[in-house]
Amino acid sequence: MRDLGVGFTYLVRGQRWVARHGRQYGFGLLPGLITLVLYAAALVALALWGADFVAWATPFADDWSSPWPGLFRGFLTAVLFGLGLLLSVLTFTAATLLIGQPFYENLSEKVDRDVSPDGTAPESGLPLARELWISARDSLRILVRAALWGVLLFALGFVPVVGQTVVPVIGVVVTGFFLTEELTAVALQRRRVELRDRLAMLRSRKTLVWGFGTPLGLAFLVPFVAVFLMPGAVAGATLMARDLLGEETRDGDRGRDPEGDGYQDGYQDEVPAP
Repeated sequence: MRDLGVGFTYLVRGQRWVARHGRQYGFGLLPGLITLVLYAAALVALALWGADFVAWATPFADDWSSPWPGLFRGFLTAVLFGLGLLLSVLTFTAATLLIGQPFYENLSEKVDRDVSPDGTAPESGLPLARELWISARDSLRILVRAALWGVLLFALGFVPVVGQTVVPVIGVVVTGFFLTEELTAVALQRRRVELRDRLAMLRSRKTLVWGFGTPLGLAFLVPFVAVFLMPGAVAGATLMARDLLGEETRDGDRGRDPEGDGYQDGYQDEVPAP
């Protein structure tokens, strides 16, 4: 259970890192803002026309006596919107990372350089187009897995009691796992770690993953929060990736400024008095 606290610590450290690196944080906000606008438009459309879709899909309820058609369709409409919200949470990170690949790649490299004992960051050596293709391909594979989980949880939501108690908890845990996979992928893809190996690595440290991803998934349920947490989440996931691979890391809270040669927030090496 100790890994739960360690995972959450990485999330906090990532937010602290971007708080000290304002330029990286500002650039990291742009992809999230673009994705938020697109997803918000989709959810608004679902809210406006979801009831019409449910009525079209359930013609057999037209012959039911009142008030059962309205109650039944109202319930399905609420469940449909809930499924849309769940899928938006599951896929928001993948879509944002795909849109902001160059931004987050650069941010992750800066974190690696900042906390690496020798001040270097691993590089994939692949052309940008190839990196984008691999990222899109892997994201699609993860989205398929997330969608299958979403459909399964949607179906289980109809089970009395369990659907209203256990299923939401499972949904948050599953969301946290997929969020962590997508976020750590930014750093792990630069290290040429394949998707299958990444999943095996994360499954071997489930409590660490849940400690990082579950609170992040809960926070992402709050409108706009995901946009502001994404840069720090990428930074924290980079630190976690180093842990998963057993890479040596110096104190990331007292790192060098990757934008220059100085130090952050007044931190500097102690120099003996002459």
